[in-house]
Amino acid sequence: MSKILIIYTGGTVGMIYDDKTKALRPIGFNEIRNNLPELYRMGIDFYVYTFNPPIDSSDMQPEIWVELASIIEDRYDRYDGFVILHGSDTMAFTASALSFMLENLSKPVILTGSQLPIGKIRTDAKENIITAMEIACSRHNGSNISMVPEVCIYFDFSLFRGNRSKKYNAEKFEAFYSMNYPRLAEAGIDIKYRQGFILPSPTAPLKVHKELETNITVLKLFPGITRSAVEAILSVPGLKGVIMETFGSGNTSTQSWFIESIKKVIDKGAIVVDITQCDGGSVELGKYETSQHLVQAGVVSGHDMTFEAAVTKLMFVLGQGLPKEDTKKLLETSLRGELTPIQIY
Repeated sequence: MSKILIIYTGGTVGMIYDDKTKALRPIGFNEIRNNLPELYRMGIDFYVYTFNPPIDSSDMQPEIWVELASIIEDRYDRYDGFVILHGSDTMAFTASALSFMLENLSKPVILTGSQLPIGKIRTDAKENIITAMEIACSRHNGSNISMVPEVCIYFDFSLFRGNRSKKYNAEKFEAFYSMNYPRLAEAGIDIKYRQGFILPSPTAPLKVHKELETNITVLKLFPGITRSAVEAILSVPGLKGVIMETFGSGNTSTQSWFIESIKKVIDKGAIVVDITQCDGGSVELGKYETSQHLVQAGVVSGHDMTFEAAVTKLMFVLGQGLPKEDTKKLLETSLRGELTPIQIY
């Protein structure tokens, strides 16, 4: 019998309507279990680790990612897979962060949750939890090798690579998508895995990274952004990194003051990563004249990373304390399948 650890952090999946306050309030896992008797019919030996009190995903912090990584590390040899119940709003951030922190992961870590609380009649929580557990204990025929040895998000009949996922809808059950990478599996009558897109199982032992550099910021461009706004964002004391959300395939303003601002923060030692504001597609630095100056300034290409993956990868790589050129090289290298390298013009 497979052994699964369920880590309950909180989120909509564990909410009920309070008649007194007229608002949703968090509940413990025992109440979730009472609403999900199917758990005992699955033939899975599962255990539960509960955050007390439960955490709203809007309050998710890097310190909690470290705690989650530590929980998995401490219990890694005792379980065949892990299911993390998590609020959907920041689920893609947590999934991305854990993918980088858990190096040589050979067991499934599946994040899931719901759009409706588990106590609601039409809730999507039951199917999401049950199928996430099935995926977490799935093995290749006749072996102990996991079908999905990576950090994933399961939501609404679809399994996505965690660091390729993005929440795009606050109302539909289909809350997540992966614009730049195919689904890893689809759940219908059977769960159909797409093995060609799933990471291979590593042979090296699990290595957990717990150092994250959080002194980073985000510069999102828009027509009419002012010099004072850009300089204010880039003048954070001790700034280590910048995620710059640019137009199209990585283009920015060519105004001299903007280029000088970018050069100035890079010269001070910060790493600037260029990602596109588009959900689909990739940065191609140097393809157009409007991005050639970024190459010359030393801006790093984020290729086709999601915003969530870019933020957490920057925290992770900066946390390694490597020389600047090594840091830039790692950021442009696919570490956990989070980006697709393309030709640089």
